[in-house]
Amino acid sequence: MPVNCKNCGLKAILKRPKTGDALCKECFYLMFESEVHQTILENELFRRGETVAIGASGGKDSTVLAYVLKTLNERYDYGLNLLLLSVDEGITGYRDDSLETVKRNQIQYDMPLKIVSYEELYGWSMDAIVKQIGLKNNCTFCGVFRRQALDRGAMLLNVDKIVTGHNADDVAETVIMNVLRGDIARLRRCTSIVTGSEGTLPRCKPFKYTYEKEIVMYAYFKKLDYFSTECIYSPNAYRGHARTYLKDLEKIRPSSIIDIIHSGESMSVKKEVKMPVQGTCSRCGYISSQHLCKACVLLEGLNKGLPRLGIGKTDKLQRQAKNACNDGGCIDNNCGGKSKNCLDF
Repeated sequence: MPVNCKNCGLKAILKRPKTGDALCKECFYLMFESEVHQTILENELFRRGETVAIGASGGKDSTVLAYVLKTLNERYDYGLNLLLLSVDEGITGYRDDSLETVKRNQIQYDMPLKIVSYEELYGWSMDAIVKQIGLKNNCTFCGVFRRQALDRGAMLLNVDKIVTGHNADDVAETVIMNVLRGDIARLRRCTSIVTGSEGTLPRCKPFKYTYEKEIVMYAYFKKLDYFSTECIYSPNAYRGHARTYLKDLEKIRPSSIIDIIHSGESMSVKKEVKMPVQGTCSRCGYISSQHLCKACVLLEGLNKGLPRLGIGKTDKLQRQAKNACNDGGCIDNNCGGKSKNCLDF
């Protein structure tokens, strides 16, 4: 027996994962776009005349984000100047293919495109990093470098804000990961819809309350051009375990995703808990709560042939640097990790 659309009464062709409502395609499009529009308005994400860089990977999230922002910008006259910004991590057979999708999106959406690469920014590609570090912990390098690469690319373009395709599932996964790690500092800010306003450039998440399944459905029914292959280096990523756990919860209770986000938003930190103070990296000037930002520490380790020096907490890194120095890894004869030729902690 055919089911009618809850909104208009016509034949329904899908069931919304978020609400369970039966909808026709047009009503689904309207509700999806309207919810993103409401998120933008309620959180005052943009101001007229701003130049906004869309972090474009060629995947479903960033592709749908670019399409929807272009649609809403024209429909509601936001007055934004939109452009695409991509990071080439240097992963053969994955990022080179996905960037071809981004280049097609550039034409389809009539937006300027800027591509920055790890190779040009850091002198290392992810393929080269994985040869050094192996498959374990490689996502740490990629995540740290990509966040900074986006900011650097955005500064080259002189944009006002960066938007990313992080969706509700991503935010909920991050809450779970930070709880399991006991990372209080990140737990407090991971649910923020705007981050980085105290540093170089604000980053916005218009899809913060948008379910991943609905993004996939929107892309499918709209026949959007996106790249769907998973990164070849990510199967062992810690996030994958949080994702599997979240999917299992969602099967039992679809509202689990939003519930976890709201829980993260409501968490508070005791006054006596000491939180990191944000400053700037003494070497590159990027925002950091340490003397050196994580990217500089990781890069220094790679350049010295000691890539694992960048994995772990600062006090552990100091001990490792001193040990490496005392074991002959320093050209300044046992400086204890304090020479300019050692890690500059």
